[in-house]
Amino acid sequence: MTATAYYDYLRSIKRQEIELGTMDLASFGNGVDGMYLYRQTGDDPQFMALDRIARGFCRVVAEHYPVIVARPTVAADGRAVLAVDPDNLCLPDIAEVAVDRPAEDFFETRRYASDGSGDPPAVRFFNLPRFYRTSGVCHPPLASYNRDHAAAVVRLFRFRDSPYVALYFSLSHVLFDGLGTAAFLNHWAAYTRHADDAPVVLDAPPIHDRSVVRAYFDAVEAVEPPYLAHFRECAAALPAALRAALPASIAPVLMATPDIPPFTEQHLLHITPERLEQLRRDVDGSQSTFVALAALLTKAMLQANIAAMGAAPRLSYVMLPYDCRQRTAIPAAFSGNLSFLSITMLDPQAVLAGSYGDVARAIVENNALMTGAHAKATIDVIEKELHVLYLGSAAMCNSPDSSYIGLTNLRHMPLHSVDFGGGGPAILSCDYYIRDGMLRTYANKQDGGVDVVLNYADRLFEHLQTSSDLQKYADVIF
Repeated sequence: MTATAYYDYLRSIKRQEIELGTMDLASFGNGVDGMYLYRQTGDDPQFMALDRIARGFCRVVAEHYPVIVARPTVAADGRAVLAVDPDNLCLPDIAEVAVDRPAEDFFETRRYASDGSGDPPAVRFFNLPRFYRTSGVCHPPLASYNRDHAAAVVRLFRFRDSPYVALYFSLSHVLFDGLGTAAFLNHWAAYTRHADDAPVVLDAPPIHDRSVVRAYFDAVEAVEPPYLAHFRECAAALPAALRAALPASIAPVLMATPDIPPFTEQHLLHITPERLEQLRRDVDGSQSTFVALAALLTKAMLQANIAAMGAAPRLSYVMLPYDCRQRTAIPAAFSGNLSFLSITMLDPQAVLAGSYGDVARAIVENNALMTGAHAKATIDVIEKELHVLYLGSAAMCNSPDSSYIGLTNLRHMPLHSVDFGGGGPAILSCDYYIRDGMLRTYANKQDGGVDVVLNYADRLFEHLQTSSDLQKYADVIF
């Protein structure tokens, strides 16, 4: 089947417009991506075959996700929309890449004995930075609205003499947040499993209509979270003349956001299930393992920053995104951007002097406050005081002035269920994503532990990986 044949499925798409929400607009320039490794265990000649993957992609786009092939534009009335024009679709970029080395050349292998008996099984990790450095394979393009036919990029990496196939994907963040992306991946996989054109019925079809979000927030009175007052202090230095010159409509400004280059200094930690539970008990047995991990990393990264920079910063930021679907009446099947920020601002001296339990409780107390009313305040700031969000967000970084972690919990997202016909992925990895200090946690189904993908400057990570507290619980993979 030729590439043109894959696109034939898209001919059924109807002309339409999907109005973008404020949080979608705020995501221009960003992408969502992943690199998932699948292991062939049988003799299916169609295992992760390009034609099946591509057909499944185009079928699910045609029937449920036309937003993926739409083009962003500003309507005559100033609304930002994704315009689906059957005669001018933003076609997906789907291709296969041959890698002249086995996938195993890029594995890191560990064995963790939980009870000291027997030979513990191997736990494998894919060293993505080393893959791009040494394989001879160029990094595939990132999704972008600044190039034609690039809002969705898919690559299948076929390794020499290896049972593994790697699936790379990159999508514009304008389309989905993390939950929306996970839903799309599972729907794409379902269509691929039925690549013989048999009808596919989705349990929870996606909702792209942003009016369900607008209707909810129109009825909510905004309550400002504490961090917005701090952001306004950060923005106070902007001259009044510049503030007055800001455009009344945010759509043209945000849609013109250039692609944000990826942060390439990436590291990986692994925590076994036994050590994760021990961490939770040591920090505060009443808290979740995620909060305990956030507390450990907040303190350990602050200490690493001080060791590298020679002095304590003015503030320590902890950012945990929360899914507004779980805190509002907005349908769970909504596919767009509904992740909002819960930002805890901590006194570095209090972090250093206090216990991990103190840090965990401070994070929980702040995060528990966040509701749809606080999310409405964030929307209002984006729409009316965009400079406040830009300048405030710029302050959150690892620098002599501040310590920062932004921890996203992907452990419970349905990623291991993304089965294209030969079982779910054997190894999950994310590709390069933006910003220093951003972390993602993934469930590791090989041993039931947690992988922590860490965006952190190498010069700071040198100090972090020697932390005795971190070493007590986490294994540095790379």
